[in-house]
Amino acid sequence: MIHVGYRKDEEQVSQPKRKLKLGVFIAGTGHHVASWRHPNAVPDAAMNLDYFKQLAKKAEEGKLDLLFLADSLSINQTSHPNVLTRFEPLTLLSSIAESTSTIGLAATASTTYSEPFHIARQFASLDHLSGGRAAWNVVTSSIEETAKNFSGEEHLAHHKRYERAEEFVEVVKGLWDSWEEDALVRNKETGEFFESSKLHELQHKGEFFSVRGPLNVSRTPQGQPVIIQAGSSEDGQKLAAKTAELIFTAQNDLDKAKEFYQSLKGKVEAAGRAREDVSIMPGIFPIIADTEEEAQAKYEELQELIVPEIGLSILQNYLGGIDLSQYPLDGPLPEIDPSTSNAVKSRFDLVMNMARKDNLTIRQLYQSVAGSRGHNIFIGTPQQLADVMETWLREEAADGFNVMPPLLPEGLDVFVDRVVPILQERGLFKTDYTGQTLRENLGLTEPKNRYTT
Repeated sequence: MIHVGYRKDEEQVSQPKRKLKLGVFIAGTGHHVASWRHPNAVPDAAMNLDYFKQLAKKAEEGKLDLLFLADSLSINQTSHPNVLTRFEPLTLLSSIAESTSTIGLAATASTTYSEPFHIARQFASLDHLSGGRAAWNVVTSSIEETAKNFSGEEHLAHHKRYERAEEFVEVVKGLWDSWEEDALVRNKETGEFFESSKLHELQHKGEFFSVRGPLNVSRTPQGQPVIIQAGSSEDGQKLAAKTAELIFTAQNDLDKAKEFYQSLKGKVEAAGRAREDVSIMPGIFPIIADTEEEAQAKYEELQELIVPEIGLSILQNYLGGIDLSQYPLDGPLPEIDPSTSNAVKSRFDLVMNMARKDNLTIRQLYQSVAGSRGHNIFIGTPQQLADVMETWLREEAADGFNVMPPLLPEGLDVFVDRVVPILQERGLFKTDYTGQTLRENLGLTEPKNRYTT
């Protein structure tokens, strides 16, 4: 849904007790598929280390909680220019860690095409290198072609991917507990480097994995890196309720976002956890200017840069690879059987709902999806964006947002310089970091080591 402007209810005067959690989702030249064609775009953004470091510093200047990087393991001729060539995210964040001091560093890693020991080791290393700021975005990989880069022909079925993911996370968290916090005594006098009773083998044997352990990285500054989950299907919500601490989701309608929020929080409680243990942070795609008219003009400028074939290809991917070329672009979307798709279930449903609710043509739908990938598009002024964020927080549609600037660095600069001060003025967002680790700044407790008595 596109929000052009917003008017806050005049009666909403009391300050909320909760504060927003805010991340920025960094993607090359920006999240709009045609951002690379914009005159202000940095041509080599996706492979420019200094550029990423400057973005990270700007986000930290705005006291944002975390910087978020996505990833994928396959590309094709119609892939988003930001992903055709890009840094491996953990490598990039390790470098960014040296240029920042407090902002969280979140990277995506697949449970379908990785091994738990590797992921546990890499994120534990990042947590040490950053002084306790690492977060793992757990994904199952949705692109069918990825299997062909990993000696396979067929992508694991959706449900099986999530069964594997649940066991994968269980193993990783077990490996992170290998060393108790005070295990490394390093006593030069006695020759005792570590206390053997405080080093533990996992000895995991399950359906998908057999992992002995222990991990060869000591207990991390946060105890364990923060777990993020980015799937909103039923399988994704089940995994999130059991394991995640932050949820990144695509929600573009306030009422549906409130339903999702209450449903997921209920699942969290059913899994034996407290509601506040998990924060829900929808993506928001903000086009910001001094007036609504200027913001709309900025949006239309980007939309006009979309190459039709690319936009159509992106839409087809979200709909499970269906060929839409046989249908008129200015006609309605045909009926599609969801059972035929092995793609992201939640995104399939979201795109279909967008088409039906707003009676969008195929052209209008691919323009919307290609720009924001189904996330909430906001068009308006800084004040109006703050109003939207306040409403979603108050009405329990979100605990915060993952900001997805359509064009970088401009979109991040405007958000930090113009929107964050309004949120701080209203008491909706912190004026400074409250701790050094990501857990401290998010108000999350440190997980106890399962072996510590």
